[in-house]
Amino acid sequence: MNILILGSGGREYSIGLAIYKENAHNLYFMPGNGATDRLGTNINIKDYNQLAVWAKDNSIDLTIVGPEAPLVDGVVDIFKENGLTIFGPSAAAAQLEGSKVYMKNILKKYNIPTAAFIETSNEKEAFDFIDTMNEPIVVKADGLCAGKGVIIAQTKDEAKKAASEMLSGVAFGDAGTSIVVEEYLDGYELSVFAICDGENYKVLPAAQDHKRVGDGDTGPNTGGMGAYAPTPLVNEDIYKKIEERVIKPTLKGMQNEGAPFEGVLFIGVMVVKGEPIILEYNVRFGDPECEILMPLLATPVSELFYKGATKQLDKLDIKIKDEFGVGVVMASGNYPYGSSTPAEIIVDEIVDEDLLQNSHISFAGVEKIDDKLMATGGRVLVCVGFGKSIKEARDRAYALCGQVHFAGKKCRSDIAYQALK
Repeated sequence: MNILILGSGGREYSIGLAIYKENAHNLYFMPGNGATDRLGTNINIKDYNQLAVWAKDNSIDLTIVGPEAPLVDGVVDIFKENGLTIFGPSAAAAQLEGSKVYMKNILKKYNIPTAAFIETSNEKEAFDFIDTMNEPIVVKADGLCAGKGVIIAQTKDEAKKAASEMLSGVAFGDAGTSIVVEEYLDGYELSVFAICDGENYKVLPAAQDHKRVGDGDTGPNTGGMGAYAPTPLVNEDIYKKIEERVIKPTLKGMQNEGAPFEGVLFIGVMVVKGEPIILEYNVRFGDPECEILMPLLATPVSELFYKGATKQLDKLDIKIKDEFGVGVVMASGNYPYGSSTPAEIIVDEIVDEDLLQNSHISFAGVEKIDDKLMATGGRVLVCVGFGKSIKEARDRAYALCGQVHFAGKKCRSDIAYQALK
């Protein structure tokens, strides 16, 4: 097949890498990054209508959308209007991520377990609700904020300040002019991904992400500093509850809303006393979770996405490798506080056969400058290791980190600590 992948990050690189290893397809990336041209051809057509024409002219058999913004902007609708096969939700269905207010109201309407909340554009209403709550308190901007529009306030005053700054537009501009205030759930968090075709679904192994920049979950939130899967913190009982109480009613509900959900449903779950409570939905793979899940699939990734895009998931028997994956993000020196000076990336030649066979790099915030691969983004790359145990996978991921060099590089040293403590 001729396959087009939209996006430029580690998520899109790892989807491309998994398909590249199938040795059966021609890959294109829009726009891709400084390393995706090792896997296929980078193109640069930002207008979705023009991109759809290009896809038809170049006989693209399948388009896979990585990030949330093109989905919310309606790229799937445009491609489908042009008779193209594309994996991802429509603009209407992508509102599950595009609007936290919409998402919380869907959860409420279809009795899907979630935290008690209020959605409002009125400061007094928000303040009154905050006064009734126990601390800490969660305040969320309604729109897309690249994973940064959630504040966990430790006091009521802090919650009111966050609400006020969002509603006034100071914190997140238009994305915060409507907010959700909700109760804080005390448990442990899981990332669960369901590949959906509107009616059918396939659940991938649950992962755990590490959001804060520092060891021991300290410092500010980031886009994610590492992840591992499958996590031993989930069992068959929790998977069953998520399927019966969350995925099935969501797919049925979205059909009722006239916006059937196709694509990746990313379910942010908080497990409280053995019960899964939904924190949020996203409509694409998490990053860095995607980087570890793609290589764990024994089923060809291209087949999974193609059957998802053509409503044939019921005909697919999904197979997962019997191993664990750990991904460690290597970030630039100033991340997440600000941008860093571009720095050349040097990767030592790996002579250890074990490491060569059981690890790889997924490149993210990189550009090619004068034929050199340069670290130019906040999260530069992910070192991924695999093994028959989480410890073995983690040891390999960190061994690979030791082979990668660029000025200012940093990473957490405790990825997967929840599973190993």
